[in-house]
Amino acid sequence: MPEPAAYQPTSARFVTDPYPAFEALRAGPPARWDEATGQWVVSRYPLVDRLLRDRRLGRTYLHVAEHAEFDRPAEPDYLQPFWATVRNGMLDREPPDHTRLRRLVSAAFTARRVRELGPRIAELAGALVGDVLDAGSDGSPVDLVAVLAEPLPVTVIAELLGVPEADRWRLRPWSAAICRMFELDADRADGEAASAACLEFGDYLSRLAALRRAEPADDLLTALTQVADADGDRLSSGELIGTCVLLLNAGHEATVNATGNGVWALLRHPDQHARLRADPDGLLAPSVEEMLRYDCATPMFERWVLDDIAIGADGVGTTADAGPDAVPVRRGAEVALLLGSANRDPAVFTEPDRFDVGRAPNPHLTFGAGIHFCLGAPLARAELAASVGALVRRVPKLAPVAEPAYKPGFVVRGLHSLPVTVR
Repeated sequence: MPEPAAYQPTSARFVTDPYPAFEALRAGPPARWDEATGQWVVSRYPLVDRLLRDRRLGRTYLHVAEHAEFDRPAEPDYLQPFWATVRNGMLDREPPDHTRLRRLVSAAFTARRVRELGPRIAELAGALVGDVLDAGSDGSPVDLVAVLAEPLPVTVIAELLGVPEADRWRLRPWSAAICRMFELDADRADGEAASAACLEFGDYLSRLAALRRAEPADDLLTALTQVADADGDRLSSGELIGTCVLLLNAGHEATVNATGNGVWALLRHPDQHARLRADPDGLLAPSVEEMLRYDCATPMFERWVLDDIAIGADGVGTTADAGPDAVPVRRGAEVALLLGSANRDPAVFTEPDRFDVGRAPNPHLTFGAGIHFCLGAPLARAELAASVGALVRRVPKLAPVAEPAYKPGFVVRGLHSLPVTVR
């Protein structure tokens, strides 16, 4: 028998196609210890879904323990700016801090604000698809990542926050440097670059926020400077910066990759591409969900175990009531929840390795679950729908040129480029 595909999240070969390894993991124990990463790996949909919601796990442990209690080294000085920025956002907070921050940010980043962006997102996507058509009018290849997938989210998040057009070129390098630190193989050079980006971005946002307090505008940054809860509580200056950095990273890096991965999935399934072109009004919404499921741009979320648990085939319990197949996971351990594997679990999805633009139901976990469910999910869906909708309606002959290469990251996973022709 052939050896099972290896789970090697820092390997370029694995990143290019992790799905055989995911299948092998799902066939194994409910949780598997990975010596290389020092994590318990969980790959089955019911368990990933349950653990995302389980309050015995957290994005951080610092609200209940010091580093030494979890057998973790003290953080080096060069990473202090990075961690200060990240921990001032809601992503690395747990209740009650997370509850307070999410309430305040949600009051400014409202569903209505996202809905009102719809026409502008469609306008931007249409203009960028026009650029794709112009660049490929002579039959030469066009990089769909560079011309469409990257510019749309950065323009949308910049306009949403109120970043002047002249300054927007700064955002992507900052975002890329910060997100690199979430990868499993990040090194000191990555950490220093991330901290430098946090300091530069923080300084820039502090100055822009001061301007918005003095001269309010119709943008999210102004709303965040003004928002207050029933008790008059407001975002601190650090929380404001941490929130804006989080919105940039989550709303930009992941959306760029979701667009590239999604369009590549569509192009390598020409029958589904033709199906969507024939009925874009009826199939655009489910096709977006299928793109998000099929080749997940955020295939792993990490959690810290705050109390002893036992992970079994039938669920998650205490070590005292664990069944014979359950794997005990002790307080202080780190768990890797494989959303990308859960999204291909045959226990939940019929023919999970088949790309189906009409798939329904489609309860994928790409945006997470529980209290940390992605606040920007509606915006990401709107951007992906605008890009894909404009492509299928206006570029009927869109075709790939060659097999694209994935970037080295696994936690945030996407394509370097996607060369296509349009005629």
